Amino acid sequence: MSEESVIPLFPLRSVLVPDGRLPLQIFEQRYLDLVSSSLKTGSGFGVCFLKNGKETVTAGRRQQVHSIGCCAHIIDWDQLENGLLGITVEGTRRFQVKDCWSRDDHLLMAEVDWIDGSVDTEPLLPLSSEHDYLVELLQDLMKHPLVESLGLDMAIQSRQGLSWRLVELLPVPMSEKQRLLEINGTDERIREIEVLLAAVMRHGE
Repeated sequence: MSEESVIPLFPLRSVLVPDGRLPLQIFEQRYLDLVSSSLKTGSGFGVCFLKNGKETVTAGRRQQVHSIGCCAHIIDWDQLENGLLGITVEGTRRFQVKDCWSRDDHLLMAEVDWIDGSVDTEPLLPLSSEHDYLVELLQDLMKHPLVESLGLDMAIQSRQGLSWRLVELLPVPMSEKQRLLEINGTDERIREIEVLLAAVMRHGE
């Protein structure tokens, strides 16, 4: 992790994963400015899962984020029926926060180390028959209307793609999604997903 950058952060109660998509409503001025800058320059920003604090600025409450996040790039935007700006972001690279501070306008900034490259440049790990049931589960999840509205790529061609899409779509607590985001090895991440699925099935019995 030798490449360092300083990037703005967007703390959320949601977890963004590489190649995943997330719709957001923008209304705070700090984020309107961030979105405007991102659209003009094509630059991204970091999405981090909140550890403490709220998504909006609250007097006397400091935002604290988990150290592993995902870089987001805006792929669509529009004015919503409620008058707010709506954007859809797509995750690219994971990063680790080394230092974090708040600007005068309350926008969080962070010095980060990049954990991995773009999902488009990573060597792809092929799927095998042992992953068939996970692929079938994922295909069922992707049939949900809310998921279909995100315009996700329905073709899963690698273990990386399978693992990240499952992290994104499985109906599990965000804390579990964050834990899986922090796992570096694809096969280890898939094993942890299988353990999580087994626990969910036992709980449902």
